[in-house]
Amino acid sequence: MTVICRVDPLEPDRSILRRAAEIVRQGGLVAFPTETVYGLGANALDPAAVKKIFHAKGRPLDNPLIVHVASIDQIYMLAKRIPREAEALIERFFPGPLTIVLEKEPIVPDETTASLPTVAVRMPDHKVASRLIEESGIPIAAPSANKAGRPSPTRAQHVLQDLEGEVDMIIDGGATRLGLESTVVDLTVNPPELLRPGAVTFEMLRKVVRTVQVHPSVLQDVSYGGAVRSPGMKYRHYAPRAELIVVVGDQQNVQMKIEQLIRELSPKKLRIGVARTTGKLYNASHLEELGRSKQEIARDLFDVLRRFDEANVDVIFAEGIDERGLGLAIMNRLKKASGYKIIRA
Repeated sequence: MTVICRVDPLEPDRSILRRAAEIVRQGGLVAFPTETVYGLGANALDPAAVKKIFHAKGRPLDNPLIVHVASIDQIYMLAKRIPREAEALIERFFPGPLTIVLEKEPIVPDETTASLPTVAVRMPDHKVASRLIEESGIPIAAPSANKAGRPSPTRAQHVLQDLEGEVDMIIDGGATRLGLESTVVDLTVNPPELLRPGAVTFEMLRKVVRTVQVHPSVLQDVSYGGAVRSPGMKYRHYAPRAELIVVVGDQQNVQMKIEQLIRELSPKKLRIGVARTTGKLYNASHLEELGRSKQEIARDLFDVLRRFDEANVDVIFAEGIDERGLGLAIMNRLKKASGYKIIRA
Protein backbone atom coordinates (compact mmCIF):
# COMPACT_ATOMS: atom_id res chain seq x y z
CA MET A 1 0.00 0.00 0.00
CA THR A 2 1.28 3.46 -0.92
CA VAL A 3 1.17 6.14 1.79
CA ILE A 4 0.80 9.74 0.61
CA CYS A 5 2.07 12.52 2.88
CA ARG A 6 1.58 16.18 1.97
CA VAL A 7 4.22 18.66 3.09
CA ASP A 8 4.98 22.35 2.71
CA PRO A 9 7.71 22.42 0.03
CA LEU A 10 9.45 25.35 1.76
CA GLU A 11 9.19 24.05 5.35
CA PRO A 12 8.56 20.31 5.16
CA ASP A 13 7.48 18.47 8.30
CA ARG A 14 10.58 16.84 9.79
CA SER A 15 8.57 13.95 11.25
CA ILE A 16 7.36 12.98 7.77
CA LEU A 17 10.87 13.22 6.37
CA ARG A 18 12.18 11.05 9.20
CA ARG A 19 9.57 8.39 8.35
CA ALA A 20 10.55 8.58 4.69
CA ALA A 21 14.25 8.39 5.53
CA GLU A 22 13.67 5.27 7.59
CA ILE A 23 11.92 3.66 4.61
CA VAL A 24 14.96 4.47 2.46
CA ARG A 25 17.38 3.08 5.05
CA GLN A 26 15.31 -0.12 5.27
CA GLY A 27 15.54 -0.68 1.52
CA GLY A 28 12.15 0.74 0.50
CA LEU A 29 11.03 3.22 -2.17
CA VAL A 30 10.02 6.84 -1.59
CA ALA A 31 8.82 9.24 -4.28
CA PHE A 32 9.70 12.85 -3.55
CA PRO A 33 9.67 16.24 -5.28
CA THR A 34 12.74 18.01 -6.60
CA GLU A 35 12.96 21.31 -8.47
CA THR A 36 12.87 19.35 -11.76
CA VAL A 37 10.46 16.38 -11.51
CA TYR A 38 9.43 13.87 -8.83
CA GLY A 39 12.06 11.22 -8.16
CA LEU A 40 11.65 7.55 -7.21
CA GLY A 41 14.23 7.18 -4.47
CA ALA A 42 16.09 4.27 -2.90
CA ASN A 43 19.39 3.77 -1.10
CA ALA A 44 21.94 4.25 -3.89
CA LEU A 45 24.45 1.97 -2.11
CA ASP A 46 22.04 -0.97 -1.63
CA PRO A 47 21.85 -3.23 -4.73
CA ALA A 48 18.59 -4.88 -3.63
CA ALA A 49 16.90 -1.53 -3.06
CA VAL A 50 18.09 -0.20 -6.41
CA LYS A 51 16.66 -3.26 -8.17
CA LYS A 52 13.24 -2.31 -6.76
CA ILE A 53 13.43 0.96 -8.70
CA PHE A 54 13.95 -0.87 -11.99
CA HIS A 55 11.13 -3.31 -11.21
CA ALA A 56 8.63 -0.62 -10.20
CA LYS A 57 9.34 1.50 -13.28
CA GLY A 58 9.74 -1.35 -15.76
CA ARG A 59 13.05 0.31 -16.58
CA PRO A 60 15.70 -1.38 -18.77
CA LEU A 61 18.58 -2.57 -16.60
CA ASP A 62 21.18 -0.91 -18.85
CA ASN A 63 19.77 2.56 -18.13
CA PRO A 64 21.86 4.07 -15.28
CA LEU A 65 20.39 6.00 -12.37
CA ILE A 66 21.26 9.47 -11.07
CA VAL A 67 22.50 9.58 -7.48
CA HIS A 68 21.24 12.53 -5.43
CA VAL A 69 23.40 13.98 -2.68
CA ALA A 70 23.04 16.64 -0.01
CA SER A 71 26.69 17.67 0.38
CA ILE A 72 29.95 18.00 -1.48
CA ASP A 73 31.45 15.38 0.88
CA GLN A 74 29.03 12.79 -0.52
CA ILE A 75 30.27 13.52 -4.05
CA TYR A 76 33.84 12.76 -2.95
CA MET A 77 32.57 9.52 -1.39
CA LEU A 78 31.04 8.44 -4.72
CA ALA A 79 33.62 9.68 -7.25
CA LYS A 80 37.25 8.65 -7.68
CA ARG A 81 38.29 12.08 -8.78
CA ILE A 82 36.66 15.40 -9.53
CA PRO A 83 38.36 17.13 -12.46
CA ARG A 84 38.83 20.88 -12.59
CA GLU A 85 35.86 21.33 -14.95
CA ALA A 86 33.62 19.43 -12.53
CA GLU A 87 34.74 21.61 -9.64
CA ALA A 88 33.86 24.70 -11.65
CA LEU A 89 30.39 23.33 -12.51
CA ILE A 90 29.76 22.33 -8.89
CA GLU A 91 30.72 25.80 -7.69
CA ARG A 92 28.45 27.48 -10.23
CA PHE A 93 25.39 25.20 -10.41
CA PHE A 94 25.18 23.05 -7.24
CA PRO A 95 22.66 22.75 -5.74
CA GLY A 96 20.57 22.88 -8.89
CA PRO A 97 19.26 21.07 -11.99
CA LEU A 98 22.64 19.77 -13.18
CA THR A 99 23.95 16.20 -13.13
CA ILE A 100 27.63 15.47 -13.66
CA VAL A 101 29.05 12.10 -14.73
CA LEU A 102 32.29 11.12 -12.97
CA GLU A 103 34.47 8.04 -12.48
CA LYS A 104 32.91 6.02 -9.67
CA GLU A 105 34.33 4.60 -6.47
CA PRO A 106 33.80 0.88 -5.71
CA ILE A 107 31.27 1.81 -3.01
CA VAL A 108 28.73 2.52 -5.78
CA PRO A 109 27.15 -0.80 -6.82
CA ASP A 110 26.91 -1.83 -10.45
CA GLU A 111 23.12 -1.98 -10.15
CA THR A 112 23.04 1.81 -9.69
CA THR A 113 25.30 2.57 -12.64
CA ALA A 114 24.17 -0.18 -15.07
CA SER A 115 27.65 -1.74 -14.66
CA LEU A 116 29.34 1.40 -16.00
CA PRO A 117 32.61 2.65 -14.47
CA THR A 118 30.95 6.04 -14.00
CA VAL A 119 28.38 7.54 -11.65
CA ALA A 120 25.94 10.39 -12.36
CA VAL A 121 25.61 12.77 -9.41
CA ARG A 122 23.44 15.77 -8.65
CA MET A 123 22.55 17.94 -5.66
CA PRO A 124 18.86 18.94 -5.86
CA ASP A 125 17.78 22.49 -5.07
CA HIS A 126 14.62 21.58 -3.19
CA LYS A 127 14.17 21.50 0.59
CA VAL A 128 12.14 18.29 0.60
CA ALA A 129 14.75 16.45 -1.47
CA SER A 130 17.83 17.81 0.31
CA ARG A 131 16.41 17.27 3.80
CA LEU A 132 15.27 13.74 2.93
CA ILE A 133 18.82 12.90 1.84
CA GLU A 134 20.20 14.50 5.01
CA GLU A 135 17.79 12.56 7.23
CA SER A 136 18.61 9.33 5.39
CA GLY A 137 22.34 9.84 5.84
CA ILE A 138 23.00 8.14 2.50
CA PRO A 139 22.97 9.13 -1.17
CA ILE A 140 19.64 8.41 -2.86
CA ALA A 141 19.36 6.97 -6.38
CA ALA A 142 16.30 8.51 -8.01
CA PRO A 143 15.13 8.42 -11.61
CA SER A 144 11.82 10.08 -12.44
CA ALA A 145 8.91 8.50 -10.52
CA ASN A 146 6.91 7.20 -13.48
CA LYS A 147 6.57 4.05 -15.51
CA ALA A 148 9.37 3.82 -18.07
CA GLY A 149 8.56 5.69 -21.25
CA ARG A 150 5.72 7.75 -19.76
CA PRO A 151 5.78 11.55 -19.26
CA SER A 152 7.80 12.42 -16.19
CA PRO A 153 5.80 13.35 -13.07
CA THR A 154 5.66 16.98 -12.01
CA ARG A 155 2.88 16.44 -9.44
CA ALA A 156 2.31 13.77 -6.81
CA GLN A 157 -0.88 12.74 -8.61
CA HIS A 158 1.20 11.78 -11.65
CA VAL A 159 3.28 9.45 -9.46
CA LEU A 160 0.14 7.89 -8.04
CA GLN A 161 -1.27 7.32 -11.54
CA ASP A 162 1.80 5.30 -12.55
CA LEU A 163 3.10 3.71 -9.34
CA GLU A 164 0.27 3.27 -6.83
CA GLY A 165 0.97 0.15 -4.82
CA GLU A 166 4.57 -0.08 -6.05
CA VAL A 167 6.12 2.66 -3.89
CA ASP A 168 6.04 2.76 -0.10
CA MET A 169 5.55 6.51 0.30
CA ILE A 170 4.85 9.52 -1.88
CA ILE A 171 5.83 12.89 -0.41
CA ASP A 172 3.46 15.42 -1.96
CA GLY A 173 5.24 18.76 -2.14
CA GLY A 174 3.02 20.26 -4.83
CA ALA A 175 3.96 21.00 -8.43
CA THR A 176 7.65 21.06 -9.31
CA ARG A 177 9.24 24.38 -10.20
CA LEU A 178 11.14 23.64 -13.44
CA GLY A 179 9.31 20.67 -14.96
CA LEU A 180 12.13 19.08 -17.00
CA GLU A 181 14.74 16.63 -15.78
CA SER A 182 18.22 17.84 -14.97
CA THR A 183 20.91 18.65 -17.51
CA VAL A 184 23.50 15.84 -17.71
CA VAL A 185 27.17 16.48 -18.57
CA ASP A 186 29.78 13.72 -18.91
CA LEU A 187 33.13 14.85 -17.52
CA THR A 188 34.91 11.54 -18.03
CA VAL A 189 35.41 12.24 -21.74
CA ASN A 190 37.49 14.88 -23.49
CA PRO A 191 35.97 17.23 -24.42
CA PRO A 192 33.07 17.02 -21.93
CA GLU A 193 29.72 16.13 -23.50
CA LEU A 194 26.18 17.34 -22.91
CA LEU A 195 24.19 14.09 -22.79
CA ARG A 196 20.80 15.52 -21.82
CA PRO A 197 19.74 19.19 -21.95
CA GLY A 198 17.80 20.83 -19.15
CA ALA A 199 17.35 24.09 -17.28
CA VAL A 200 21.12 24.56 -17.12
CA THR A 201 21.40 25.33 -20.81
CA PHE A 202 24.23 24.62 -23.22
CA GLU A 203 24.94 28.34 -23.38
CA MET A 204 25.22 28.49 -19.58
CA LEU A 205 27.55 25.50 -19.53
CA ARG A 206 29.82 27.04 -22.16
CA LYS A 207 30.39 30.05 -19.94
CA VAL A 208 31.96 27.73 -17.36
CA VAL A 209 33.40 24.90 -19.50
CA ARG A 210 34.10 26.36 -22.93
CA THR A 211 34.99 23.01 -24.51
CA VAL A 212 31.71 21.21 -23.74
CA GLN A 213 30.06 19.65 -26.80
CA VAL A 214 26.54 18.37 -27.52
CA HIS A 215 26.17 14.61 -27.98
CA PRO A 216 24.40 13.78 -31.29
CA SER A 217 21.56 11.98 -29.47
CA VAL A 218 20.44 15.31 -27.99
CA LEU A 219 19.58 16.73 -31.41
CA GLN A 220 18.33 13.82 -33.47
CA ASP A 221 17.39 10.16 -33.53
CA VAL A 222 20.65 8.25 -33.79
CA SER A 223 21.39 4.54 -33.87
CA TYR A 224 22.91 4.35 -30.42
CA GLY A 225 24.62 1.02 -29.90
CA GLY A 226 27.05 1.95 -27.15
CA ALA A 227 26.58 1.92 -23.39
CA VAL A 228 23.85 4.26 -22.16
CA ARG A 229 25.83 6.90 -20.25
CA SER A 230 22.81 8.91 -19.16
CA PRO A 231 19.05 8.58 -18.79
CA GLY A 232 17.25 9.89 -21.85
CA MET A 233 19.83 8.80 -24.44
CA LYS A 234 18.61 5.54 -25.93
CA TYR A 235 15.00 4.71 -25.18
CA ARG A 236 11.69 6.35 -26.01
CA HIS A 237 10.75 8.64 -23.15
CA TYR A 238 8.10 11.09 -21.98
CA ALA A 239 5.45 9.64 -24.31
CA PRO A 240 1.67 10.10 -23.99
CA ARG A 241 -0.56 7.20 -25.03
CA ALA A 242 -1.69 8.93 -28.23
CA GLU A 243 0.50 9.29 -31.30
CA LEU A 244 2.44 12.55 -31.02
CA ILE A 245 3.65 14.49 -34.06
CA VAL A 246 5.83 17.60 -33.71
CA VAL A 247 5.53 20.25 -36.42
CA VAL A 248 8.52 22.57 -36.77
CA GLY A 249 9.32 25.63 -38.87
CA ASP A 250 8.21 29.23 -39.17
CA GLN A 251 5.32 29.91 -36.77
CA GLN A 252 2.78 30.81 -39.43
CA ASN A 253 3.75 27.83 -41.57
CA VAL A 254 3.50 25.54 -38.54
CA GLN A 255 -0.07 26.71 -37.89
CA MET A 256 -1.05 26.24 -41.53
CA LYS A 257 0.50 22.77 -41.60
CA ILE A 258 -1.33 21.65 -38.48
CA GLU A 259 -4.62 22.95 -39.91
CA GLN A 260 -3.94 20.95 -43.08
CA LEU A 261 -3.15 17.79 -41.12
CA ILE A 262 -6.35 18.15 -39.09
CA ARG A 263 -8.40 18.48 -42.29
CA GLU A 264 -6.74 15.41 -43.79
CA LEU A 265 -7.59 13.34 -40.72
CA SER A 266 -11.17 14.57 -40.35
CA PRO A 267 -12.74 11.70 -42.41
CA LYS A 268 -11.24 9.20 -39.95
CA LYS A 269 -13.29 10.61 -37.04
CA LEU A 270 -10.28 10.65 -34.74
CA ARG A 271 -10.04 12.67 -31.56
CA ILE A 272 -7.29 15.18 -32.35
CA GLY A 273 -5.38 17.21 -29.80
CA VAL A 274 -3.11 20.19 -30.36
CA ALA A 275 -0.41 21.40 -27.98
CA ARG A 276 0.02 25.05 -28.86
CA THR A 277 2.33 27.87 -27.84
CA THR A 278 0.67 30.62 -29.86
CA GLY A 279 -2.96 30.68 -28.73
CA LYS A 280 -4.03 29.68 -32.25
CA LEU A 281 -7.59 28.31 -32.44
CA TYR A 282 -7.62 24.96 -34.21
CA ASN A 283 -10.63 22.86 -35.17
CA ALA A 284 -9.54 20.05 -32.88
CA SER A 285 -11.18 17.89 -30.22
CA HIS A 286 -8.87 19.08 -27.47
CA LEU A 287 -6.53 22.07 -27.18
CA GLU A 288 -3.83 22.53 -24.56
CA GLU A 289 -1.77 25.66 -23.99
CA LEU A 290 1.89 24.76 -23.49
CA GLY A 291 2.77 28.30 -22.47
CA ARG A 292 4.00 31.50 -24.05
CA SER A 293 7.51 31.56 -22.55
CA LYS A 294 10.04 28.73 -22.65
CA GLN A 295 10.02 28.61 -18.84
CA GLU A 296 6.25 28.07 -18.86
CA ILE A 297 6.47 25.45 -21.60
CA ALA A 298 9.17 23.52 -19.73
CA ARG A 299 7.28 23.68 -16.44
CA ASP A 300 3.97 22.47 -17.91
CA LEU A 301 5.04 20.15 -20.76
CA PHE A 302 4.67 16.79 -18.99
CA ASP A 303 1.47 17.84 -17.25
CA VAL A 304 0.02 18.82 -20.64
CA LEU A 305 0.98 15.47 -22.19
CA ARG A 306 -0.76 13.65 -19.36
CA ARG A 307 -3.88 15.80 -19.80
CA PHE A 308 -4.09 14.60 -23.39
CA ASP A 309 -4.24 11.05 -21.98
CA GLU A 310 -7.14 12.10 -19.76
CA ALA A 311 -8.91 13.58 -22.82
CA ASN A 312 -8.55 10.24 -24.67
CA VAL A 313 -7.24 11.78 -27.88
CA ASP A 314 -5.93 9.59 -30.70
CA VAL A 315 -3.40 11.96 -32.27
CA ILE A 316 -1.58 15.01 -30.89
CA PHE A 317 0.05 17.73 -32.99
CA ALA A 318 2.55 19.88 -31.10
CA GLU A 319 3.82 23.26 -32.24
CA GLY A 320 7.62 23.18 -32.20
CA ILE A 321 9.78 26.04 -30.91
CA ASP A 322 13.31 27.24 -31.63
CA GLU A 323 16.13 25.33 -29.96
CA ARG A 324 18.00 28.26 -28.45
CA GLY A 325 18.56 28.23 -24.69
CA LEU A 326 15.89 26.24 -22.85
CA GLY A 327 14.30 25.43 -26.23
CA LEU A 328 16.93 22.73 -26.78
CA ALA A 329 15.68 20.80 -23.73
CA ILE A 330 12.01 21.29 -24.61
CA MET A 331 12.46 20.10 -28.18
CA ASN A 332 14.60 17.18 -27.01
CA ARG A 333 11.69 15.98 -24.84
CA LEU A 334 9.09 16.54 -27.57
CA LYS A 335 11.16 14.70 -30.17
CA LYS A 336 11.70 11.71 -27.91
CA ALA A 337 8.06 11.70 -26.78
CA SER A 338 7.01 11.54 -30.43
CA GLY A 339 9.43 8.77 -31.31
CA TYR A 340 11.01 11.37 -33.63
CA LYS A 341 7.85 11.86 -35.69
CA ILE A 342 8.80 15.33 -36.93
CA ILE A 343 7.12 17.22 -39.77
CA ARG A 344 8.76 20.35 -41.17
CA ALA A 345 6.29 23.00 -42.27
